[in-house]
This record gives sequence, structure tokens and C-alpha cells, in this order.
Amino acid sequence: MSSTADATTAAVPLVPVPVSTSAISASKKKPTQVISLLAGAIAGGMEATCVWPMEYIKTQLQLQERLPAGEKPKFTGMISGMRYTVQNHGFLALYRGLTPTLISAFPKAGIRFGSNAYFKKQLMDDQGKLTPGKNFLAGVGAGIIESIFVVTPVETVKTKLIHLNMSFFGGVKHIVAHEGMAGVYQGLGATIMKQGSNQGLRFMFFNEYKNWVTNNGQHNLTPLTSFLGGMSAGCFSTLCNNPLDVIKTRMQGLDAAKYKNALDCAQQLMRHEGAGVFLKGLIPRLGRVVPGQGIIFMSFETIQYKLVDILL
Repeated sequence: MSSTADATTAAVPLVPVPVSTSAISASKKKPTQVISLLAGAIAGGMEATCVWPMEYIKTQLQLQERLPAGEKPKFTGMISGMRYTVQNHGFLALYRGLTPTLISAFPKAGIRFGSNAYFKKQLMDDQGKLTPGKNFLAGVGAGIIESIFVVTPVETVKTKLIHLNMSFFGGVKHIVAHEGMAGVYQGLGATIMKQGSNQGLRFMFFNEYKNWVTNNGQHNLTPLTSFLGGMSAGCFSTLCNNPLDVIKTRMQGLDAAKYKNALDCAQQLMRHEGAGVFLKGLIPRLGRVVPGQGIIFMSFETIQYKLVDILL
């Protein structure tokens, strides 16, 4: 009996059991530009809220002009700036200027990541590959688009609110009353230069890092590797373009009328305050941008994967 069963079993050919390919195919799905836009919008709001106090102090430091001999600034760094602000204006003052930025964070980051996805698609070769130079150009394009539609008016209002030490609605009313609607769109050229180079450097760095970590897309980034890649990209871009950020801030402050354009601003800063002025706000900016870019890239990658699974 046993031998017959064994013989029968042996005679039956082994047929492979079909294996579900859903997990495999899910990992191969590519996010659309709409998904990139949605993921970027959500990630942008999360990042802005988490790191705003560092942005506030960074802007305050960059607005400080050289004082007459014998006078000392109210604070000179991130820690002393936070201490001074809390002691004199209360803890919530660290979040002054956040409202317009938070309102804009969703469309800004959405436009940034959505535009970057669009430009990458246009620049890809026949194999879907991008060189570092093309990744940089895609990032520059994204930075220019977000500068024109969102960043310039929001950054101008934010800078003036911090300079005026006023609330959102009171500050906007003051700006419009004294400068008209043009007052919320100052420093467009400087913002385009700063934001274009910013996003070009960040996306170039992060995409090269992503290709290296994932073996050219063979697997997804983990939240930890996304966070580390975003932090590294933020550090790289900040170190490279802080001078442009200083120029942008000065051209959006209350004394912007003294500058003819971005080049004139740079020349005046160099003439009156020396080369060191272009490093102003670097440490608090790193304190904001490095963790902030870690948060936004980690959130973007994680949310994007989830949206791909849900919507595609």
C-alpha cells in the first residue's frame, strides 16, 4: 500500500504554485506627479511647524546691521537669540511669522516636489536615467517655480513681520498701507537665485544619495535613510548658498529700498560690513534646515510610498 502511494506520488509532475506578485509589483510602481505634489504638500506642513524657531532666529540675525562702536547687539547666536526672545517677548514670539509660512507650506512644498518630478521626467534619457547635472537643473526649475508663485510673497511678509515684531494680520495691514501690494513681492530676483540654487543643490545631492543607498532604485528608502539623506542634502545646500540667503533677507526687510538690486545689495554689504556678513545666520539656518530637510524628505518618501500603494 505504502509503496503504491509512493510510486503514484512520484509519478505526478511537480507544478509550481502561483505566487502573488502584488508585493513585487507594488514596489515597482512609479509615483505620478500628482502623488509627488500631494506628498510634498503634507511633508512641507510638517517640516515648517517643527523647525520654525530656528528660522525666526536666523532671520533676526540676518536683519541685524553693523552697530556703532561701543554698542552690542541684543543677541549673537541661536541660543542667546532664543533666550532673549522668550525673556522679552514670551515663548510664542519664537513662532512669529509662522502663519504665512505654514499657510504656504502646503502649496510651496507641493509645487516644489511636483515641479521637480515634472522636470525630471522631461530631462530623463531613454533609459529613465538622470545625470547629477540634470538632477540639479530639475531642482533649479522647481525652485524657480515655487519662488514665483509662493516663496517670494510669503518670505517677504515673514521677514517684515519679524522685523516689525508684529502679528500676521496687523503686519500685513501695515505693509499694504505703507508699501501697497508691491510691498509683499520684494526681492523676487534674489529669492529666485537663492531658492533655485537651494533646490538644485538639495535635489541633486538627495537623488545621488538615493541612487547609492537603493542601488539605483532596486529597493525603497527606509524612513531612517531618507532622514539622513535629507539632513545631508540640507547641510550641503546651506553651506553652499548662505550668501544668497543673506542678500534675499536684506532685500525683503524694512530697509530694502536702499538697494537697487541683488548685485547692489551684495556690493553694499561687502563695502559696509565685510565678507563675514555673508555668513550671518549660518548656524541657526543649519539648525533649521538640516533637521527640517531630514523631516521633509523622510515624510515625503514615506507618504509617497503610502499614496502609491493606496492610489495606484
